[in-house]
Amino acid sequence: MQKKLLVIGYVWPEPTTTAAGSRMQQLLETFITFGYKITFASTASTTEYSLDLQQMGIREVPIQLNHSSFDEFVKKLSPDIVLFDRFMMEEQFGWRVADFTPNAICILNTEDLHSLRKAREEAHKKKGSFTLQHWKNHPMTLREVASIYRCDLSLMISTYETEILQQELKIPAELLFYLPFMVDISSKSTENLVPFDARRGFVSIGNGKHAPNVDAVHILKQEIWPRIRKQLPEAEMHIYGAYLPQQLNEMDNPKTRFYVHGWAEDVDAVLQNARVLLAPLQFGAGIKGKLLDAMKTGTPNVTTSVGAEGMHGDLPWNGTITNDWDRFAQAAVDLHQNPTAWENAQRRGSELLKTFYDKESMQTRLKERLQQLSKALQTHRTQNFIGKLLQHQTMASTKYMAKWIEAKKKE
Repeated sequence: MQKKLLVIGYVWPEPTTTAAGSRMQQLLETFITFGYKITFASTASTTEYSLDLQQMGIREVPIQLNHSSFDEFVKKLSPDIVLFDRFMMEEQFGWRVADFTPNAICILNTEDLHSLRKAREEAHKKKGSFTLQHWKNHPMTLREVASIYRCDLSLMISTYETEILQQELKIPAELLFYLPFMVDISSKSTENLVPFDARRGFVSIGNGKHAPNVDAVHILKQEIWPRIRKQLPEAEMHIYGAYLPQQLNEMDNPKTRFYVHGWAEDVDAVLQNARVLLAPLQFGAGIKGKLLDAMKTGTPNVTTSVGAEGMHGDLPWNGTITNDWDRFAQAAVDLHQNPTAWENAQRRGSELLKTFYDKESMQTRLKERLQQLSKALQTHRTQNFIGKLLQHQTMASTKYMAKWIEAKKKE
């Protein structure tokens, strides 16, 4: 009998506007490859950028928060695996899944550690230095870690985030599974990449709903681009991203060759035309889709320690990592003007892809882990005592709150 996967999405995936959307598309394609019949459910509304799931053979189901209609739906579907897209969805629907399909493997797709991103953003706004103690004391960390414990497996996209969960919070390794973005390495060859001489200028890409991206454009405009223009007055800076706020659109200034374009329909084409990607990210979490896209298209980059975090292990970066804006601008100029340094950076990007992001290798590992879980699910859960405790205590309160909200709506 064909196995069934239920994905409970925070939003309907938008792979052309967000890295999270691309990540979800990769996961869906992976489970299709595994032979699963997939149902995607979400409380959100679709947008013009939403992926056509039906075209992929995936059933689309709108669901409601705090509504018992989900109970009958999930019981009838009886999925083998339920994948929660971010911990907020597990908080809302985890207890219902546990009640009505208790034998389903529950997987949390973290995307990134939301608590880490939030704690860093708050520290940045207060103009203070961030430490892991800020993260450990943040209330969102408690919620997110509780969700990790309640699930049978959590998909981790960043090596750094996997490490701090294990080292700082002592979360058992068997509850975490490292699964970054996946790339078809067989189609990525340095021989097919656009060369140095066929490219011009600088580019930056990022969804405008994501606070780190908005902050990065401000840094580009105020700190980095003026420094670059002193040395390269004829160079151009191009900003792309869906949902850019008005404050960023108003930064468009042809006189200074600083162009704000909005959504890029074809990100690969945009990156292949650029010589260097700039990503001055001061806070955030996870790994950055824009930097992986740069590797795939052979575009060297300059970014920060937060930007490159969890993406390259001990291997050299495909460009430059610095948190100093003078060095950032100089590194951008050097890459733009030095073909030898640029070509070396491009090759390093290809090495990073082969080492960390090989789709075939990642899919094989995931398939094997799911098979292990399926064969020994009850043993796995018995060993996760904290998860059982949280399922009993935390979910009981969530359950009765949800039932109270539903009763109030009926009134």
